[in-house]
Amino acid sequence: RLIRQQILARSAGEPPAQGGLECDLYPVGVALCEAAQRLGRALARIAQPLSTLSERLMGRLDEDAEDLDTATRLRIEAMCGAIARRALAPLSAWEAMLRAVAADPPEPGQRPEHVLLLRLDRRDGVDRDAGLHRHWLDPTVPFVATLAAPAHGLLITSATLRDGAETDAEAAWAAAEARVGALHLPSPAIRASVASPFDYAIQTRAFIVTDLPSGDIGALAAAYRELFLAAGGGALGLFTAITRLRAVHPRIAPALQARGIPLYAQHVDAMDNATLVDVFRAEEESCLLGTDAMRDGVDVPGRALRLVVLEKVPWPRPDILHRERRVHLAMGDPKGYDDQIVRLRLRQAFGRLIRRGSDRGAFVLLDRQTPARLLSALPTGVAIRRVGLSEAIAELRDFLEHPAQPADW
Repeated sequence: RLIRQQILARSAGEPPAQGGLECDLYPVGVALCEAAQRLGRALARIAQPLSTLSERLMGRLDEDAEDLDTATRLRIEAMCGAIARRALAPLSAWEAMLRAVAADPPEPGQRPEHVLLLRLDRRDGVDRDAGLHRHWLDPTVPFVATLAAPAHGLLITSATLRDGAETDAEAAWAAAEARVGALHLPSPAIRASVASPFDYAIQTRAFIVTDLPSGDIGALAAAYRELFLAAGGGALGLFTAITRLRAVHPRIAPALQARGIPLYAQHVDAMDNATLVDVFRAEEESCLLGTDAMRDGVDVPGRALRLVVLEKVPWPRPDILHRERRVHLAMGDPKGYDDQIVRLRLRQAFGRLIRRGSDRGAFVLLDRQTPARLLSALPTGVAIRRVGLSEAIAELRDFLEHPAQPADW
């Protein structure tokens, strides 16, 4: 209740938000600070007996080492691990968050380790949850501490590690190392770059549709429908907002179903993401709608994925966490930081198309305001066309129906 009150007080006069509201934790209201201290003490009272139990169980391993059989020893070790993982670790994190509520705010210009904020989640205009959130400013710090530090070696590979817009190779490598946390390792990373084996000039096409009105769900749905029909299925439709995905799905499903093209959708169908991808991969003529999880985590080789349609440029959401990262991680270039994020997202989306040498596919971006500076995200050799929707549909159909050959644009 106190969190909700603080959020609403600070967002007074702002337009109502569908997804939710958020505000900075500091300055903290007196009542909220007192409530956080009380809750912190209560959590400590829960953690203390659990910690004592774990210590005494571990003590048995030492004191009764001569008498304990292997099965009992394994049960005690498993129990202590479960107590630490399921109870003590979360309680410790929650207590640290609550102590931060009563602590002094960071000094201006000081780089914090964590970003703390208050968030009120809403669905269909109804408040669903209010909470205190804590995020790592640089998530590669816990990554290195948890995974990299105890490892004998670490191999990180991706087609999107380096930003294709960088003309300075050293700057591109430095940005890639910062992105994966290599800067936090005790020894410098060994760099290696391998050229792509694919002929993108022959295997792919890219279109930017220039005559689609922004904000018109009906026009957006019509574009998805006609593009999916032109491809005959095998299409992945990507959205930057769940609300638009849910609005488009019922508008295009009947027409696709009438042509024998099944349509599946993340956040609509009662299946987890892995199952949706498995079904999409198995049914060559099906189509799939999804958000960022599908953009970054789909591996569907062959004709089952021959078209990727992205509704708009995937700009980062301008929330508090992104604001703080722009300030502290952008190296003085916040606009360039945003552009780099978008280029990597576009490259991830495009990368869903070509997974092996025999694959062919088209990439369509339904955002006429796409800046030219972002198009360096696509691999060298990709033919990019800014065209109207009808022309994109005709060229898409012609490309998929005829033998592969370089574009003559």
